[in-house]
Amino acid sequence: MFLSLDGIDGVGKSTQMRLLTDWLAAQGRRVVTCRDPGSTPLGESLRELLLHSGEDRPIGARAEMLMYMAARAQLVDDVIRPALEDDAVVVSDRYLLANLVYQAHAGGLSRDAVAQVGAVAVDGVVPDRVFLLDLDPDVADRRRGREPDRMESRGADYRQRLRTGFLAEAQNDPRRVTVIDAANSVAAIHASIIRVAAEDLRRADLKTDRK
Repeated sequence: MFLSLDGIDGVGKSTQMRLLTDWLAAQGRRVVTCRDPGSTPLGESLRELLLHSGEDRPIGARAEMLMYMAARAQLVDDVIRPALEDDAVVVSDRYLLANLVYQAHAGGLSRDAVAQVGAVAVDGVVPDRVFLLDLDPDVADRRRGREPDRMESRGADYRQRLRTGFLAEAQNDPRRVTVIDAANSVAAIHASIIRVAAEDLRRADLKTDRK
């Protein structure tokens, strides 16, 4: 089972990821966590470039997208696919949905082009469930509690385009992407997530038992 959490920065992904992994472990599941980009030596190096490059080292839109995809391809090969083949539950902080939104919907690249490159990068490894934490960008900014990184500092209009893009992608894939109201309490958000995750796991277990 492969689960991912996504949304604009400041919606509480890190908190909900921790709570979800704790819940999965309490259910007796072996859990492997990762972040995208990151969780491999290559991915962490690219993450540093992508999020913290200054004006002296500009990154164009297509280069930015390809760097994310390279980090993800390595993540799939080194972490996600081996974990899934070993029957672990994988929980990722972001995945391909983020590129479709950040580089296409908000960044101006062709959505189809980003999706095509993404298909090569993930090589068939896609989440069984994406939890999209949705929140007003102004509220998310106040919650963030740290200085914005390179992606977060692109202005209010950009962040609004991100939210609109995420919701559009969720509408396009409602069977896979579950929208969670991140304006609710931490406990309420967690309850919404595990309700869906529990049903997904139950169905997956039934399929396994029938084999």
